[in-house]
Amino acid sequence: MSEPLAQQQKVLEQAVACALDAAKALGLDGAEVAIHKQQGLSVSTRGGEVETVEFNKDGALGISVYREGAKGNASTSDLSEEAIRAAVKAAATIAAQTTADRFNGLADADRMPTSLPELDLYHPESFTPEQGAELASRCEAAAMAADPRIVTSDGASFNSHEGIKVYGNSHGFIGSYASSRHSLSCVVIGQDEQGMERDYDYTVARRFQDLASPEQVGRQAGLDTAARLSARKIGTCQVPVLFSADQATGLLGHLVGAISGASLYRDASFLKDSLDTQLFPEWFSIEENPHLAMALASAPFDGEGVATQARDIVRDGVLKSYLLTAYSARRLGMTNTGHAGGIYNWQVKRNGGDLAAMLKQMGTGLYVTELMGQGVNGVTGDYSRGAAGFWVESGEIQYPVHEITIAGNLKQMYRSMVAIGSDVDPRHSLQTGPILLDTMKIAGN
Repeated sequence: MSEPLAQQQKVLEQAVACALDAAKALGLDGAEVAIHKQQGLSVSTRGGEVETVEFNKDGALGISVYREGAKGNASTSDLSEEAIRAAVKAAATIAAQTTADRFNGLADADRMPTSLPELDLYHPESFTPEQGAELASRCEAAAMAADPRIVTSDGASFNSHEGIKVYGNSHGFIGSYASSRHSLSCVVIGQDEQGMERDYDYTVARRFQDLASPEQVGRQAGLDTAARLSARKIGTCQVPVLFSADQATGLLGHLVGAISGASLYRDASFLKDSLDTQLFPEWFSIEENPHLAMALASAPFDGEGVATQARDIVRDGVLKSYLLTAYSARRLGMTNTGHAGGIYNWQVKRNGGDLAAMLKQMGTGLYVTELMGQGVNGVTGDYSRGAAGFWVESGEIQYPVHEITIAGNLKQMYRSMVAIGSDVDPRHSLQTGPILLDTMKIAGN
């Protein structure tokens, strides 16, 4: 930030307080105000040449007001007192014309934090476009040198951003915290006599020094791309399937959607009425830890000001928590869990070894490294997606495969988990190792 952090936060907190005072003066039942002011640099290169340079600086004040169950929203990027008061008045006007919903309203006052934990999320750096371009170009060069079959780069990108989030409501709570995020990615294309393949790699962290080096990212992108060349098709079969750590995150990501309040109260979830039900093997657990220092998905409070807290999502295979906002909790007659805005550092229990050990445990089957399409039915849990990866025999990768479809039902797939590997992908809010399922249907030739 161009100004000292404390000064920036004070200015934004004052703007939020101004909006709340304006709402109180209008006699509204309640109001909540949020702003996320962010700035940063994005640089992309292709073939070692700078392709784009973007400086980002944005942040609007969002206002929600409530009157007799009706809700009105407005926003302003002008943080002058006059503009803020005009935005609050506009939100009140909208609320007066909106149909009332008895479930609307602020989260309960006793759910607000009394103090904010220090999460060490703010590690800003100052980069010039030339420095960003150098990092991206080094990444591309390493990818091109990884294997002679890498024929072209599809680009590399470096990003460095910092921001401040402020939230306040008419319960008297105003909280703020700063954060930073840096990332580097690379995509390359390989070719042999059978055709072309594309793959990528990336790194992301709160602190720049925690990123993998450009050479590491580029080399991994190149090696992963080369490994996919000369892919074969396989016949239809039913075999064990091992999801790579990256794809395993997506597999469990369907759990997030299924236990979210909006899906539950709309009867759009295959896990409706599943609380305290055995969904996974007894060895399986997921813990949520919102207050991990420097973690990518840490936060002191959610999007409604509710204090985040550690909790068991799944314990001993049993679903222990839904993911509820103030609105969805009221709709369901349950307690708000503080998940307005997402999940916070889900950590999945591992009971398997590294990737080599997981392949040995699988024996013969399919190692999935890419999934395509949107063939997942959130209402029934039916699962059918295009896939690519590697055919494995006797615990050893034999050759890459593509143009296949894997199918099952998520409820059955979750119960049929055999092991979760120790090689955790740290780049996601849901952190898991590779997941081995005992069997799935594979549709090939």
